[in-house]
Amino acid sequence: MSLTLAEKKEFVKLVCLCLLWYAISSVNNVVGKTLLNYFPYPNTLSMVQLLSITVYSEPILRCLRIRPHSDMSWSYYVSVIVPLATGKFLAVLFSHISIWKVPLSYAHTVKATMPIFTVIFGRVLLGERQTFSVYCSLIPIVVGVGIATITELSFDIIGLLSALTSIAVYSVMQLFSKKTMKDTGIHHLRLLLVLGRLAFFMFLPFWVMFDLRKLMVADDLVRGDSVFFTLMLLATDGFLNWMQNLVAFTVLHLVTPLTYAVCNATKRVSVISASLLFMRNPVTVTNVVGMLLAIAGVFMYNKAKYEANLRRRQEAILPMVTKGNPLLHGGTIGIDWADKISPVYQPLHHVNHHGHGHANGYSNGFARTVMAA
Repeated sequence: MSLTLAEKKEFVKLVCLCLLWYAISSVNNVVGKTLLNYFPYPNTLSMVQLLSITVYSEPILRCLRIRPHSDMSWSYYVSVIVPLATGKFLAVLFSHISIWKVPLSYAHTVKATMPIFTVIFGRVLLGERQTFSVYCSLIPIVVGVGIATITELSFDIIGLLSALTSIAVYSVMQLFSKKTMKDTGIHHLRLLLVLGRLAFFMFLPFWVMFDLRKLMVADDLVRGDSVFFTLMLLATDGFLNWMQNLVAFTVLHLVTPLTYAVCNATKRVSVISASLLFMRNPVTVTNVVGMLLAIAGVFMYNKAKYEANLRRRQEAILPMVTKGNPLLHGGTIGIDWADKISPVYQPLHHVNHHGHGHANGYSNGFARTVMAA
C-alpha cells in the first residue's frame, strides 16, 4: 500500500508539528524549572500560563477567522466545559508543583504512567476492556517508575504525588477533549481559548488569596534586577506554554488518542534528555535504567494498543467468510472474492448533541487520512 501525495504531505506535516512540539516543550520545562528554583510560586506560574492562553489565542483566532462557537447549549457547557476547565487548571498546577519539588527528569519519568491511568479511566468511565498484551505492557512502566523512584537522589513525596495527580487529570482531559471536539464540532484552538480563559477567571480568587498576599510582602522579589528577571522569565514561560498548547491541541486534533499518546511519550524522552543536558541534575546508572524502562514500557503499550485496535477493526470491517458462501469463494466463475477484499479505513460519523452529524476523525492511526489498497 503506497501513500498518495496528499497522505505524504499530511504525514510530513504531523512530523514537523511533533518536532516543534518537542523543542518548545523541552525549552518550556527548563525555563519553568529555572524559575521555580528561586521563585517558589507554582500557582502564579499556572495563572500566568492561563493568562497567556487567554491573551495570545484571541488574535490568532481572529486572523484565522475561526468563529465563536455560540451553538453550545448551557447544560453542555456546565456539565462538560466547566469540568474540563477545572481539570486544565489542576493539571497545570500539579505539574508545576512536581517540577518544583523534584528534578525534571524524574517528574517526566513519573508522568510516563499515563497509559496506566488511561486504561483505568477507560475501564471505569467508558467500560473499555483491554487485551492481555496491553495489560502486560504496563508492567515495565510500573517497574521502571519504581526503580527510578527508589534510586532518585532528590526524591520528594509531594513531587511524586503531584506528578501522578497531574498525569491522571491529563488522561481524563485527553479523553473528554477529543470527545468534546467530536460532539460539538468546536475548533480545537477555540476550545483551548475557552478552557484557558474559564480556568483563569475561575481560579483568580484562589491566586489572590494565596500567592498575591505572599508576593506583596516578599522583599527579595521586588528589588530592581531581580523583579525584571523574574517578570521576563514569567513572560517567556507563559508564551512558550501557549505555543506548546497550540501545537499539542493541533496534534490532538489531527490524530487519534492512541497516536497522540505515542507522540506524547516521545516528547517525554526529549524533555528528560534536555533536563539531563541543561539542568545537570545528579543521576545514577540505575536511575537512568529505570527511566528508560518506563519509557520503553510506554512504547510497548502503544504497540499493544495499536495491534489490539487493528484486530478489532479487521473483525468489524472484513466480512465473515463461510464455506457455504459461493459468492465469496468464487462460485462457478472461479474468482476468490475473499482475496480481493481489502479494508478501507473510512471516516467515523459522529452526531453532536444538537442532532447534526459530521465526519470527524478516522478509524486508523492517522486522522484525516484514508488508507486504501
